[in-house]
Parts: sequence; C-alpha cells; structure tokens
Amino acid sequence: MSIEVANESGIAVDESLIVSVARFALDAMGVSPAVELAITAVTTEAMSELHERWMDEPGPTDVMAFPMDELVEETRRPDAPDIGPALLGDVVLCPAFARDQAKKAGHGLADELHLLTVHGVLHLLGYDHAEPEQEREMFSLQNALLAEWQAARHEAATREAQRRHDSRLLGTVGLEDS
Repeated sequence: MSIEVANESGIAVDESLIVSVARFALDAMGVSPAVELAITAVTTEAMSELHERWMDEPGPTDVMAFPMDELVEETRRPDAPDIGPALLGDVVLCPAFARDQAKKAGHGLADELHLLTVHGVLHLLGYDHAEPEQEREMFSLQNALLAEWQAARHEAATREAQRRHDSRLLGTVGLEDS
C-alpha cells in the first residue's frame, strides 16, 4: 500500500501519523494492499478554489476526496491481465480550516486531521453523509475506526515503554536484553 503525503499548507503536520491512520482505515476496510493514495494538505486559498470548482460551494472546507479508480474486481473481465496498483484517489486536507474546527470541538489539530483523514478515506470508498441514515453509518464507522487506531497506538506505545523499562532493568543487573 502506497500512501504519499504532501504538505503544501504552511502548517506543520505529523505526516507519519496521517499515513498511519489512513493505512489503518484502509486495512480495516479490507482494501487491497495494491492501492495508492495521495493525501495533500493545502492552504485555505487552495481549498477554496477546489471547493468552488468541484462542489460549487464558496470558501474553504476541511476535507475533500477525489476517487480515481474502480476497485471492484468483479467488474473486470476474467481474461484481463493482472492489474497493478490501483490509484484509490486523493484526499485533500486544509489544516488552517481544521485548526478552527478542532478548537471548537475541544481537541487538537492532530486529532482533527486524523478524523478528517479517515473521513476522506471513507468518501473514497463510497461512503457519504448526504442522507441521515448514510450520515449515521459513515460517522459511526469513522468513530469506530479512529477509536481502534488510537487504542492500537496506545497499546504499541505501552509495549515500547515496557520494553525500554525491561531493557534498562536488565542492564542494571548486568543481563543483556535478548
């Protein structure tokens, strides 16, 4: 799975965590590891242009998703050659816009960008929130994916802290960490 992040926003973002949450969501949704995803963080001006051009809406927004390839293999002919990596699409984030939303929601920019990344990935996978039932389904899935990712990160951090502690302890008593 190839996930590229380009930060053109002028605001520092932890690109490795954006890749991590996107990869987690794609894996959890059973998306082929052969997909490619591009995530770009842009300025409010650039997002305004995209929002007006593609959605006919004035001003910036927090996230936009631009799906590319159809990933349903059942639609391919049986004699078609093996496909290479499929370009899932692009997720465009606007950190300046997201920062204001994060403040209103009472959490940090990083948390908001993780949420928006999952939101964008779900849009690329065909989820929408135009209707109340769709919104409930998409936001429930979005929240579950974020909670699972955060729990997995916490568990990994706890294991790493325990490993470092054990290593120091073993070194103190003259034993090597194996």
